[in-house]
Amino acid sequence: MTRPRARRLRAAALVCSLAVAATAAVGRALAHGGSLGSNAGRSLAVPTWLFLSTGGAVVGASFLLSSFATDRAFLRRVHGWRRDLPAPSDALATAGRALGLVGLAVVLVAGFVGPTEPLRNAAVLLVWAGWWAGLAMSAYLVGNAWPVLNPWRSVARVLPSAGRDLPVSGAWLSTVGLLVLIWIEVVSPLADAPRLLAAVVVAYSVVALGGALLLGDRYFAEYDPVSRVFRFYGAVAPVEYSSEEGLRLRVPGSGLERDFLAGSGEVAFVVALLWGTTFDGLVATPPWGDFARAAVGRGMPPALLYPLALAVGFVAFYGAYLLAVRYGVRVAETRRDPAELARRFAPSLLAIAAGYHVAHYLGYFLSLVPALAGALANPFAPGQAYTLVVPGWLGGLSLTFVLLGHLLAVWVAHAVAYDLFPSRLQAVRSQYALTLVMVFYTMTSLWIVSRPYAAPPFL
Repeated sequence: MTRPRARRLRAAALVCSLAVAATAAVGRALAHGGSLGSNAGRSLAVPTWLFLSTGGAVVGASFLLSSFATDRAFLRRVHGWRRDLPAPSDALATAGRALGLVGLAVVLVAGFVGPTEPLRNAAVLLVWAGWWAGLAMSAYLVGNAWPVLNPWRSVARVLPSAGRDLPVSGAWLSTVGLLVLIWIEVVSPLADAPRLLAAVVVAYSVVALGGALLLGDRYFAEYDPVSRVFRFYGAVAPVEYSSEEGLRLRVPGSGLERDFLAGSGEVAFVVALLWGTTFDGLVATPPWGDFARAAVGRGMPPALLYPLALAVGFVAFYGAYLLAVRYGVRVAETRRDPAELARRFAPSLLAIAAGYHVAHYLGYFLSLVPALAGALANPFAPGQAYTLVVPGWLGGLSLTFVLLGHLLAVWVAHAVAYDLFPSRLQAVRSQYALTLVMVFYTMTSLWIVSRPYAAPPFL
């Protein structure tokens, strides 16, 4: 065994050991989402066969319709359209960093000494409703503000850096890190236990600042899974920012056409992000509860059920995507490297992930806004925790967001294909299998969004 390979295996073993240790420290969970998850209000009174077949047909029809858009100049104009926006001032950036630091302080203080009731604790509400629901939605609906708001990056700006390198790919390590974070979020009572949540934030702070001390700002650019999630979601947004070109307005999703993924590790991260959001919703459905109880009844250890399902689902999603790309290479009769096509088409999946995320979290966020406002107004002794009742029509709106995300993904894949292939026939054929995979993703997402919330068993 070569020394680089041995280092990679040791690094992988270390990551797995940390994941097991983190799960053991989390302990036995109360329920996925806990008191907050029950506010999601997820259900739709439409026959299952109708909306599943309709959703799949809409995505399939969108592929047929986009196939008629064969004017390359038109595609370049649409995806290349940009308008300059006023440059953000240094004062605004400073205010954003200060806001992020204040938010971190509130989470730590309220988490450790604030009320223990989840719907009255500012730490719980700020992390789940304000950050992971609200701020994450703003990343793909408006633009990515996390690089400025990130409190750990702000602290790292004043810390020294050793400028070292790690013997493992940053993209693959962040992919494993993302799956571990999803696992912990699903199996732990973080939404019900403010003290535990604050302790996890402290542990994450140690890892983030330790990575910054070792690698400098490269840790947030290459290794930090949270920063990568927000950066990839920001590629979907209608606003982009770069140090060279400043702040600019663009067509939503047009940033996904660019060749910005570095390799297979970043392709895997895109699939992990898509699958992680799907898994988060899947385990909160009654059919999953039936399956989990049947599996445990046949001898499956409850502690192994959720991590195994998370890993198997990721491998299935990743394998289906790679098979679709390889089939597209064969049908299109091209000599292009399948790895290149996998890298170029993968960003289109981010539109699907964003559509499902907003469908999954919009009702959750809106229902908790009053409680969040009350907790932030008085973090240590808030009054009555008010929540909004999510209207029934929001279920239909959630399905709309799922479909919009998939339609955008089909359009982006179409534009990428015309950028890659000189022949129109090759461009269309290269998308056959990929469109089928997107139809599968669509129907899976629609089915999950339509199911009522149910606390996962054995947690």
